[in-house]
Amino acid sequence: MKSAMVLGATGLVGRTLVNMLLQDRRYSEVTCLVRKPLSSQMFKDPHNRLKPVVIDFDHLQDYQGYFSVDHVYCCLGTTLKKAGSKQAFRRVDFEYVHVAAQLTRAQRANSFVWVSSVGADAKSSNFYLRVKGELENAIMRMPQLPHASAVRPSLLLGNRDESRTLEDIAQKTAPIWQSLMKGPLKKYRPVHAVDVARNMMSLQRW
Repeated sequence: MKSAMVLGATGLVGRTLVNMLLQDRRYSEVTCLVRKPLSSQMFKDPHNRLKPVVIDFDHLQDYQGYFSVDHVYCCLGTTLKKAGSKQAFRRVDFEYVHVAAQLTRAQRANSFVWVSSVGADAKSSNFYLRVKGELENAIMRMPQLPHASAVRPSLLLGNRDESRTLEDIAQKTAPIWQSLMKGPLKKYRPVHAVDVARNMMSLQRW
């Protein structure tokens, strides 16, 4: 059986992913590195596989030992509005994820999968997409981390604890988007969190 670790377990994709991992018989343990204690109602854990660990993400390197698992899933991410500044946004969406990839390499986990974004491009004039693209380049060029993969979702569909205007609109207009976005535009369709989580699991090295 395999062991997994998830960073960003309380977000839309992370929460969905953890619940799927806890139901997957291939995993004997699912470690979640979190900022604060998890609500007992957030996850269904009938087999007691969940291992939440409260940490300080500004000192992520101090928790290197937790990365000695088979599969690392990184769902960390924020928004410019929530972060409050470009610097704070970059700290979460680039620095934390980059450090997580480095620790995965150091502990020789089998694979590292993280959430990027459709349109990620290090040369983009859009700050959000530029940071995502710079992160992809940094991780994919990292030596001795051969099994790293990024998923690139568009707007996410699912039940959030917080309201995000664009994603709220996408939820209500999803049928229209699905019918209009075909061919090259298909990748920009709003996507359900469960599909993103399923894709992340399929990219892991077994």
